[in-house]
Amino acid sequence: MSAFDNMTPEQQMEHLLDLARQSLRHWGLEGSELSLIKYRENAVYQVSAKDGKRYALRIHRHGYHSDASLRSELKWMSALLESGIAVPEVLPTTAGQHLVNETTDIITEPRNIDLFSWIDGEPLGSDVEGLGENESRVAELYTDLGRSAAELHNQSSSWEPPEGFERHAWDHDGLVGEEPFWGRFWELELLDKDQRQLMEQARHRISFELSRYDRSPQRYSLIHADFVPENLMVDQDGLRLIDFDDAGFGWHLFELATALYFIQEDKCYPVAKQALIDGYRQKRPLADEDLDRLDLFLTVRGCTYLGWIRSRQETDTARELAPDLIRRACKQAKRFLSVC
Repeated sequence: MSAFDNMTPEQQMEHLLDLARQSLRHWGLEGSELSLIKYRENAVYQVSAKDGKRYALRIHRHGYHSDASLRSELKWMSALLESGIAVPEVLPTTAGQHLVNETTDIITEPRNIDLFSWIDGEPLGSDVEGLGENESRVAELYTDLGRSAAELHNQSSSWEPPEGFERHAWDHDGLVGEEPFWGRFWELELLDKDQRQLMEQARHRISFELSRYDRSPQRYSLIHADFVPENLMVDQDGLRLIDFDDAGFGWHLFELATALYFIQEDKCYPVAKQALIDGYRQKRPLADEDLDRLDLFLTVRGCTYLGWIRSRQETDTARELAPDLIRRACKQAKRFLSVC
């Protein structure tokens, strides 16, 4: 592990801020104010320029994505924006680059950095407050989200990625194969014996079901893969999608399951679920036989979060979230296996 990895989160944030300041020269934004928005997988900052304009600067976690994969993410975002889907604009450097690499004396492993237009608004919900109790507002927002998901899938299922395009896949192997993209969730050390056995049973059943589910463009294409409330910004103009860090090739139902997974215990969940489906169907067909597999993909989503913990156990975030993520995943797996 590097010296940076052995630091406390507070020390890491101090050095990442230095890196962020150093990188601003690439966009001619030297002297702008920086304020941290989020530090999990990546460090994201609000950049307040001297002319009053704001931007979002992202410093990527080292080793999660290759340079080619990150450039591919930015190409897809630009294509989505060109098609009329409300996503942040990728802003090139003064040299015309969309991605730069930076190091410091402390952060010696090159970090990828990119810059986006600022998106106004507030997250759709939060871990603490949930969606709230205004059912009509929840219905409105999740209908909008369903439409946005369908429009995104319409674009990606018909879009021809450029030569050299590279993104990971949330397919059978990426979800429940021998080396899933987010790790071997069934071997998570924090699981007790019964929980481990449960997740192994769920994995085998998921593997069987996914092997029978086709990957035609109607069901499978590029997806955002992280439709959680904090990545869905709401303002007077509607809903906008941010944070394409997990975007890759996957089933469309995995997208919808991600949008629903963390709100299942919310009072307004039935309203949000139906609104999401109704909104999606306004823009793209969604057969009842596909919806019958929603519990399958909710279970898959829970499994991936256990893999996420296992591959990041050294982080405070993973340790803090582990108990709730384990509880949710086991609850979902029991429900899924009980109806199989």
